Amino acid sequence: MTDITSVNNSRVKDIAKLIRSAKSRRERNLFIAEGMRLVAEVPPERLEELYIEEGFLEKVKREDKYKDKILGLVERAEEKRQCYLVSSAVMEKMSDTDTPQGIMAVAAINKEQSVTDPDREGSKEQKRFYIIIDRLQDPGNMGTIIRTAEGAGVTGIIVSRDSADPYSPKVVRSAMGSLFRMDISVSDDLVEDIRRLRKNGVKICGTHLSGTEFYDEDFSGDIAFLIGNEGSGLSDEVSAEADTLLRIPMEGQVESLNAAVSAAVVMYEVLRQRKILG
Repeated sequence: MTDITSVNNSRVKDIAKLIRSAKSRRERNLFIAEGMRLVAEVPPERLEELYIEEGFLEKVKREDKYKDKILGLVERAEEKRQCYLVSSAVMEKMSDTDTPQGIMAVAAINKEQSVTDPDREGSKEQKRFYIIIDRLQDPGNMGTIIRTAEGAGVTGIIVSRDSADPYSPKVVRSAMGSLFRMDISVSDDLVEDIRRLRKNGVKICGTHLSGTEFYDEDFSGDIAFLIGNEGSGLSDEVSAEADTLLRIPMEGQVESLNAAVSAAVVMYEVLRQRKILG
């Protein structure tokens, strides 16, 4: 295990770039996972580098839940000669949180391949279900949608390039490990990806205040839902691609729901119909 004691070390600067810059993450195909719980979720084959604060491994050895996974990752990183022991000052310099948690991993982003590609669409027996995100800006909303999508059995997520980066530290923390298990692709042409899904037999539904009653719709087939920007909803260009626009009913004087809440309502209604109604 190599020691790093200087905050001016080149690797420390590289970590800072990966934390701050979506462009750097995209160019290097890497992102940061920080903290015992998140690092334990990193698939071993996607681990690139591991940074451990002095004394942290003693804490890991007393931890029942994550001990085996963390120690396994340490062993793998040492085999690759990519395991680094850092001082508390270095860890504080690298960390994106107010209170560094003592361990940080550099993980590989899955090779970007559109989730609409035929070999990413799953078995013919399982109905496809996609979430398509248009210009969503809040990292917390993005992470919550990714985490909820895993729980609801979503096939894949397509994110417009002008949305919050799904591999930013705040999204990674909010997604709580689901990021490693969900098929996610960042789209440079969202309209084209939507059209590609439709061509492959997927019905496109948009959440929209001017839409028809949400609970009257049948979601048992192959389907994709469009989720828009927090303030302005779907762009006109994207909403025009929807086969149907649907409105989530609301009581009282509420005009709209938070984007992540809307996505959760949509996803779990699809799951409910598929589990209960067949």
